[in-house]
Amino acid sequence: MEEKVEQHYDASDIQVLEGLEAVRKRPGMYIGTTSIKGLHHLVWEIVDNAIDESLAGYCDDIEIIINPDNSVTVKDDGRGIPTGVHKKTGLSTVETVYTVLHAGGKFGGGGYKVSGGLHGVGASVVNALSSWVEVTVYQNSKIHFIRFEKGGHTVEPLKVIGDCSPDRTGTTVTFKPDPEIFTESTVFEYDTLRTRVRELAFLNKGLRIILCDDRGEEKKKEEFVYEGGISEYVKYLNKNKTPIHEDIVHLEGETDNIAVEVAFQYNDGYVSNIYSFTNNINTYEGGTHVDGVKRALTRVINNYARNNNILKEKDDSLSGEDVQEGLTMIISCKHPDPQFEGQTKTKLGNAEVRKIADNLFSDGLERFLLENPEDAKIIVEKAMTAARARVAAKKARELTRRKNVLEVSSLPGKLADCSSKDASISEIFIVEGDSAGGSAKLGRNRETQAILPLRGKILNVEKARLDRILGNAEIRSMITAFGTGIGEEFDISKLRYHKIIIMTDADVDGAHIRILLLTFFYRYFRPLVEQGYIYAANPPLYRIECNKKHKYVYSDEEKEAYMATLPENAKVGIQRYKGLGEMDAEQLWETTMDIEHRLLSKITLDDAMAADQVLTDLMGEEVEPRREFIEKNAKFVKNLDI
Repeated sequence: MEEKVEQHYDASDIQVLEGLEAVRKRPGMYIGTTSIKGLHHLVWEIVDNAIDESLAGYCDDIEIIINPDNSVTVKDDGRGIPTGVHKKTGLSTVETVYTVLHAGGKFGGGGYKVSGGLHGVGASVVNALSSWVEVTVYQNSKIHFIRFEKGGHTVEPLKVIGDCSPDRTGTTVTFKPDPEIFTESTVFEYDTLRTRVRELAFLNKGLRIILCDDRGEEKKKEEFVYEGGISEYVKYLNKNKTPIHEDIVHLEGETDNIAVEVAFQYNDGYVSNIYSFTNNINTYEGGTHVDGVKRALTRVINNYARNNNILKEKDDSLSGEDVQEGLTMIISCKHPDPQFEGQTKTKLGNAEVRKIADNLFSDGLERFLLENPEDAKIIVEKAMTAARARVAAKKARELTRRKNVLEVSSLPGKLADCSSKDASISEIFIVEGDSAGGSAKLGRNRETQAILPLRGKILNVEKARLDRILGNAEIRSMITAFGTGIGEEFDISKLRYHKIIIMTDADVDGAHIRILLLTFFYRYFRPLVEQGYIYAANPPLYRIECNKKHKYVYSDEEKEAYMATLPENAKVGIQRYKGLGEMDAEQLWETTMDIEHRLLSKITLDDAMAADQVLTDLMGEEVEPRREFIEKNAKFVKNLDI
C-alpha cells in the first residue's frame, strides 16, 4: 500500500509578486513572447503612447532611433508625461507611469478619447523588461529626467536638469532590453521596425514618423508622412497591380464617438486583400467593422446591378466572394472602448460597430457608383465574371472531394498515404519528381508519413482564377489529400496532416517549385500558414566520408568548417547532391525525413501585407518589380546552381 504523505498548504504558500516583479516572472502574459517578436513589441508599447498624443491632437512628430549599443530612443513632441506628484502614489506621475502597472491616461476616460494600446501597461512593462530606462520630459520650460535600472528600480526620483524653450514639450524615452529576459536576441531588425512605422504613418494621416538606425558604418534615416492617410495605403498596396478604375474611393464618418474610415480600389487580380485596424491595432481576424463593410458592399453592388439592368432578374445574386475579387481595401475604426476577441485577441467584437460601418459604407459606395457610372460598370462586370468562374469552380471542386467510407476512396492514386488517422502526428511530404518520390516512399515511416510526388511545376495561381486553378491535376491532388476543401467550403478541422512539408531540390528549379507552392498555400490555404502547418524540408548539400564515418552538411561554409577538423592525409570522399533523386531511400530518411535528425523550416506569416507585396512582385504580371526584387536580394544568395 502506498504511503500517504501529508501536504502542507496554507496562506503562506500563496506567492504575491510585488509591482513589476510579476512582469519579469511572466513576461509572456504582457508582451506575448520573449522571442524577437516580443523584443520589437517593446518599441511599439512606447510608440503607442506617442501615437495616443497624436490621436488626441497634441503630437505631430515622432522619432525612433536604434542607437549604436542597440538601445532604442523614442522622441515625441506631445504634451509630455505630467511631472507633478501623483496624489495616490506620492511619487511623480512620470515615476508612477513607469513603475505601477495599469497607471496611465488610458484608464478612467479622462486622458484619451481613443487609445492605441491594448491594455495600458506599456511603459511599466518596458521598464520591467529592460536593463535600464531613461525618461526625459520637456514641460513648463523645464527639462525633467529620471533613470530606472534592472527591472524598473528607480535610481533617483524625477529631477529638473535644465531649462528649455516654453514652446518645447514632449517626452523622450530610451531603453535597453534585458538579455536575461530576451535570451534569443536583443538586436533590433530595421526592416521589421520600418514595416510597422510605415503602417502607423498611413493610419494616422499627417503624422510624421522618422526612423533612424545609428548602428554600424551605413547609417539609415527614413521619414514617413502621408497626408492622404489610408488612401495612400491602398495606393501603396496596389502599386505593382493594375487598377481597373483610376480613383481610390475614400469614405469616413463618425457616430457616437466611433469613427470609421474606409479606402478601396479594385485591380485586375483574382484575390482580395482586405486589411482592418482598430485604434491602429491590426485586427487580423476581422470583426464587426469588417462584417458591416462587407455586408454593405455585397448589398449595394447587387442593388446597383439590378437597378441598372446589368444583373437580370433571372440571374443569381452576386456573392460576397464575387464582389471582393481584386479588391484592395483598408478599414480603420477608432473606438473609445474597443472589445477584442478571437484566438489572438485581434478581432473587434463591439456589436454597435457593425451597423455604423454598414451605414457609413453603403451611403458612400452608393454615391460613388451613381457619380461614376463608367467605374461602376467595370466593377460590376468584374464581379459578374467572378460569379461565372465561381460556378465553374464549384463543379471543379467536386473532383477534389473525398468520397464517404461506403464508396471507393477518391484519394489521388500517386499518394502513398500513412496508416495513422490521427492528424496531430501525421505529416505529408510534397515531393518534387517521381525519382525522389520513389525514394521517399521506400524510406518513410509508413504509420505517420504520407508522400505525394508532384510531376513538374504547378500552375502559378497569382495569374489564374480558382476555376482554372482547380483544373490543374497536381493542385487537385493536394486539395484532395489535405481534406479541408477549398474556397467557401474550406474547413481546417478536416485537415488530415498537421505537418505539410515541401521537399524540393536545393537548386533554382527547386526554389521555383517551392515559391509556386507557397503562393498557392498563401492565397488559398492561408489559415494553414497562419497556424503553422506548412514547413520546408532542408536537404543536405554534401555527404562527406572519412575513415568509414560520414557526415551530412548543409552549406559550403559548414563543409569548409568540418573539413578543417579532419586529420591531414586522411582519405576524404565528398558527394555533392544536385537533387533529392540522387539519394537512396536510406539517405533521404536519415537526412530529411527522420524526425530525430532532420532540419525543417516552419513557414510563418508575421506580416500578411509584406507577404502579399513579395508574392505580387515575384509571381505577378509586372516584370519590373520582379527585376528590382532580384537585383536587391541577389547578394543574399549563397548557393546558386544554374
